[in-house]
Amino acid sequence: MEDAYNIAGIDVHKKMLAVVVANARDTELQFECRKFGTTISELRHLSAWLEERGVHETAMESTAQYWKPVWIALEGQCRLHLAQARSNRGPRGRKTDFRDAKRIVSRLLSGDLILSYVPEPEQRWWRTLTRSRYQLREDRVRLQNQLENLLEECQIKLSSLITDLLGKSGRRILRALAEGESDPARLADLGNWRLHASKEELRDALSGQPQPLHRQLLSLYLERLDLIESQMATLEKSIAGELHAHQEAVTRLVEIPGIGVDSAQQIIAEIGPAAAAFPSAAQLASWVGVCPGRQESAGESSSNRSAKGNRTMRRLLNQLAHAAVKKKGCRLQVIFRRWLPRMGYKKAVWAIAHRLCRLIWKVLHDGVAYVENGFEPNPKALKERRRRLVADLRKLGYQVELTPLTPGPILNPGA
Repeated sequence: MEDAYNIAGIDVHKKMLAVVVANARDTELQFECRKFGTTISELRHLSAWLEERGVHETAMESTAQYWKPVWIALEGQCRLHLAQARSNRGPRGRKTDFRDAKRIVSRLLSGDLILSYVPEPEQRWWRTLTRSRYQLREDRVRLQNQLENLLEECQIKLSSLITDLLGKSGRRILRALAEGESDPARLADLGNWRLHASKEELRDALSGQPQPLHRQLLSLYLERLDLIESQMATLEKSIAGELHAHQEAVTRLVEIPGIGVDSAQQIIAEIGPAAAAFPSAAQLASWVGVCPGRQESAGESSSNRSAKGNRTMRRLLNQLAHAAVKKKGCRLQVIFRRWLPRMGYKKAVWAIAHRLCRLIWKVLHDGVAYVENGFEPNPKALKERRRRLVADLRKLGYQVELTPLTPGPILNPGA
């Protein structure tokens, strides 16, 4: 049929795929159903079957990680959509695999599916690298906590005196403990002279009772630490090589307060070097989930809580916002301090994360550089502050006349 526009819906599972095909131009959808496996050979049969039926679009559920092989097998053959599973829920007690697949097609045509953003293969590889590096950092933090727990069992209070337990001094002492050294004086001598703790304090903190099993565990923990750091170094080199062509975008991002090279690489891996998938800053903020949500009924909004968005970007923007508000003199710190009394700490930080998200979109999408204006007074803000102060003084019964100390356009009362 020449005017047919066939659409496929796939209900994805670990071991099987429920696939339906229907002509979107029919008045009443007629579905053709078939089951496939998830092995490479079965995915090739699926690709050939869809091609025989002239499928133009395919939608599937984002079921855990099992959608990825199906997406890769069909990528480039037809237009693909990845639907969030919660947007395809059916009535309780009437759920079957083919019924779910048919519902995907029907809701795709009606526009009721919530579709996920799936980047190009190269960007997906960047995501894999940066997220793997983040997981290794989490593993390193978890390992450090295990080390501290083990030292407490040994009655060794090293972490109470050394700020960085895994620094050079801390590692020398830990390796000596693992190798069997038990003399507190010799262990204390391994500390750097720059440590704030004295030799007497170190000897007292290291006068514990480590048992042979404790030393064995400590040795295993240190070996795992070396492996994690070696893998992190390898991933950092791979990420730098993959993003070398977008070095200019990384450079422009690190000019924004709170953002470092590592954070810039993660941002580019998540949204792309030009944020081309997001036509506006508002759409990016909505996808990330840092803008106010809206639960409206009967014309009234019952909640403005932010919707759940991209977890990686939400976590990253929250960290960047905490770093940005601590940078002295930057514009974001000025705004944060202005909002803090009215909004409270958590909401003010989240508002800074929203502003950072919009700044990131502007820098990447428009290719502009960030310009810091934190030290320069804002004429509009000064005028509004002057008006409020004068009004408050007049309410107290004072007669106020403003005389500028240094005449100029910024402090001019008539401005």
